[in-house]
Amino acid sequence: MNEGRGVPELLPVRMLNEFVYCPRLFYMEWVQGEWADNAYTVEGKIVHRRADRPTGELPAAEDERSFVARSVHLSSERLGLTCRMDVVEGEGGEVVPVDYKRGKPRSGERPLYDPERVQVCAQALILREHGYRVPRGEVYFAASRERVPVELDEELVELTLRSAREAKEVAASDTLPPPLEDSPKCDGCSLSGICLPDEVHLLEAESTTQDAPRVRRLHPARDDAVPFYVQRGGTRLGLRKGLLQVRERGELLAERSIEEVSQVSVYGGVQVSTQALRGLLQRDVPVAFFSAGGWFYGWTRGLGRHNVMLRRAQFRAADDSARCLSLARRLVATKIANQRTLLRRNHPDPEDALDRLSRLRRRAEEAASLAELLGLEGTAARIYYERFPGLLRVQWPDFHEGGRSKRPPRDPLNALFSFLYALLCKDWTVTLATVGLDPQVGFYHQPRFGRPALALDLMEEFRPLIADSTVLVLVNNGIVEPADFLRRGPAVSLRDSARKRVIAAYERRMSELVTHPVFGYRISYRRILEVQARLLGRHLMGEIETFPEFRTR
Repeated sequence: MNEGRGVPELLPVRMLNEFVYCPRLFYMEWVQGEWADNAYTVEGKIVHRRADRPTGELPAAEDERSFVARSVHLSSERLGLTCRMDVVEGEGGEVVPVDYKRGKPRSGERPLYDPERVQVCAQALILREHGYRVPRGEVYFAASRERVPVELDEELVELTLRSAREAKEVAASDTLPPPLEDSPKCDGCSLSGICLPDEVHLLEAESTTQDAPRVRRLHPARDDAVPFYVQRGGTRLGLRKGLLQVRERGELLAERSIEEVSQVSVYGGVQVSTQALRGLLQRDVPVAFFSAGGWFYGWTRGLGRHNVMLRRAQFRAADDSARCLSLARRLVATKIANQRTLLRRNHPDPEDALDRLSRLRRRAEEAASLAELLGLEGTAARIYYERFPGLLRVQWPDFHEGGRSKRPPRDPLNALFSFLYALLCKDWTVTLATVGLDPQVGFYHQPRFGRPALALDLMEEFRPLIADSTVLVLVNNGIVEPADFLRRGPAVSLRDSARKRVIAAYERRMSELVTHPVFGYRISYRRILEVQARLLGRHLMGEIETFPEFRTR
């Protein structure tokens, strides 16, 4: 291992391919441990299924027998390279490495790109280090079933060895390489939603005098996988032949392919089988646990991301009181601005409240301490919730008398707020952990046992946009009514039947396409959460100067 960074001495040849293609992609995959599949990577895995099954043997270099060996592992300490070759073919004392690719070769005099040529050349050099005679390499394209030879000339050998040296130097650095600028390589890259190349360039340009570049939406507007909720007490969640199944006394109530699930939420007395939990953990699908009333207890997930550098940057920032205050100001000011926007759009007579919220937002932007921010946020919340009944087409009992009550909610509307805030907190917790941040370590909400402080931080500006907007839909459209709630002593909670309707409305809101106020493209709220979380990571790592707010107009 190299000292300091802890980079392995042997560079995988596949990573060398990535480095020649894009140094940033290489760094994110090999150093930071990032990965995401898309249609191209899944297709590539399918193409490699046969080559990935070890068959045949690689004979000694002196053996001139003909052979075909698949999934051959070799390394060279002198070259500092290691690889798993898809296929090695031998005949008459000469061997040829064959690398499998999906798709077709490009037309023209140069059918192969440099990353493909370098990858095969590196395999050939490793074979030569072990004494084999390697006259050339080949690339096999599955779509066209063509083989394209790779000539091992001096220029290609020098490019390969130089790229290997440069890749190790980049890996040993603390600095993430800059994203490519307006490159066609980004379109179709599986890590484009993690890298955010155009977004980073735009935010860098805004902090300087550069002209703002165009921003492409390189990642999906919505995710294919969706959350799966199990709410009925006494049911059991199991896994059978790749299907998550909900059963009650043996009767099948619901099922969903585990491949189509992004997260699982269970409420109250739902049992989760070991097989289901293990299958979900293997796919890094989180399982969130709630009380029957909707209180978010916590969650279980797999090993997750390996980007220790990001978490170290987060912990350093959390120990810096000035950085905490700067981020907290932005979060609270944006939350107040979004509360004001919701009132402005929906309240019949909001003028006095709008002026007061505007003044509080400006004061929040200049607050001298977290304690002052807490006071300003509390004052803004009191004004906001006092006016909230004016957004409703029907009057709900008790809310206007006591305002916002949390532990426990003391009226139906507060129970609705608390339930939806718990869902939003869960989604932020899952999102933050997915991108490699620690949900427990915040900047505005201070760490406390069992509290996802960073999730609470980042959900602040989204409370009015997602949760409170969902409340308006539920109430004004008659989807839920006061009769849909139970009262137990001072506490009020949703009935089981109503909870399903509330979750459905929340998920519709999360799937709704909206225009990002900074980047201008349309994506779902659920995807926006991930984009914002990744941009926070870029800010903490020092790549972008400011963390962009999500403020609606």
